[in-house]
Formats: sequence, structure tokens, C-alpha cells
Amino acid sequence: MPAYGIDTSVFVRVLTGLPAADYQTTIKRLAALRAAQAEHITVANIVIAEAYAVLQHHYALSKADARAAILSALTSGLIEPADGDAVLDALRETKEPGLTDRLIALDYAHRRATVLTLDRKMASLPGCARL
Repeated sequence: MPAYGIDTSVFVRVLTGLPAADYQTTIKRLAALRAAQAEHITVANIVIAEAYAVLQHHYALSKADARAAILSALTSGLIEPADGDAVLDALRETKEPGLTDRLIALDYAHRRATVLTLDRKMASLPGCARL
């Protein structure tokens, strides 16, 4: 079964619904791909992190609202996080370290690499160590 990965431009469109005409086309095309042999449409951690920043900077969403929007999209059944439920858990976490640090840690964990950081809060995550 083929899988697809979307980029930030598609993901932001899904998240914001803007512009409306492009949003409708995007959703229709994604739904058609999803319906064809139940193909997976995934979102990489870097795309999630970029969209998280875009929602805050360009759309003036709070961190909590940006996380909620992303979580809603990733649990809608249309698209899913490439790294699975661990990403959903990271989105639900409200304590420091923040979402982007958690996504970075997940990426390295999938590569079986330890994250070296100077950030004390990030160093507290599993698979992270203070340099």
C-alpha cells in the first residue's frame, strides 16, 4: 500500500482552511488519495514543527491553540503523524520542554541516537543528555 507525505504548505492549508477555495481542493484531493486503497497520508515531525511556528507567527494562535489544531488534524482520520502516537502524546504535553524539542527527540529516537543538548529541560526527556 503506497504512502504519501505532505509538506508544510499542504498541512497549513489543512489546519487553517485558508484560502477557502484552495482548502476545499486540498481536502478533496487528500480524501481521494486516502479512499484509494486506504493509502496512508503522513506528516513528518519537521512539517509539524514548521506548521506549529507558522500558526503562532502568521495566524496569531497561542501555543495551546496551535497544538489543539494540529492534534485535531492528525486525529481526523485523513492524515496521521509519520511517527505515530508518540507525536500525539507530545502534542498533548503542556509542560516544558516544548513541542519542537519533543519532536526533535522523537526524530533522534527513531534513529537510535542520543540527543546532546545544552538545554536542561530538553535533557530531561528520554533519550536526551546534557552536553
